[in-house]
Amino acid sequence: MIKNLLFDLGGVIMDLDRDRCVRAFERLGMKDADDFLGVYGQKGAFLALESGQIGPDEFHREVRGLIGRDDVTDKEIDDAFIEFLVGIPVHRLAALRELAKNYRICLLSNTNPIMFDSRIAEEFRKEGLEMSDYFDGIFTSYEAKCCKPGKEIFDYTEREGGLVPSETLFFDDSQSNVDAARSYGFNAVLVKPGDEFADLLKEYVS
Repeated sequence: MIKNLLFDLGGVIMDLDRDRCVRAFERLGMKDADDFLGVYGQKGAFLALESGQIGPDEFHREVRGLIGRDDVTDKEIDDAFIEFLVGIPVHRLAALRELAKNYRICLLSNTNPIMFDSRIAEEFRKEGLEMSDYFDGIFTSYEAKCCKPGKEIFDYTEREGGLVPSETLFFDDSQSNVDAARSYGFNAVLVKPGDEFADLLKEYVS
């Protein structure tokens, strides 16, 4: 029996536009932004930030080195990075509130503090609530010091959230993350472009 719903953020709850982010960094002068900003994972300083190995200050310094310009400000870097995030449709926030009537709702995201504490937090305020109002547990890669699909972050989520994998259904837009979750004992559903998690849940439990 499914008691817990565990959601990825980007591509499941929040819409993304990777190409827009790549173009924003290219405008700052970063020639290989396309290589560093993967669809489902980052590289270099971007991965180090996402996995909690470095903080925002070190990230800014490293990105300035990649751009090759000392005059690029922290805000310019952050603004370019946040271009990755399109936003959260209000109907998905409503769906989370509705599902919370029958399930424990948790978030498991490969993300970083620059996005998480700014645009992501803002998007969850569209209904006048805070992010914490939608979830019983929030688990991020930079706090766990590891990223999906690694087993460590699923173990961290299971431990910190008190989740039983066999009672938990995980939604993610990456097949590798879905496969990994299943191998660790979780139920998991792939969210493809155009899918809505509320519809997928109805199909899963019907």
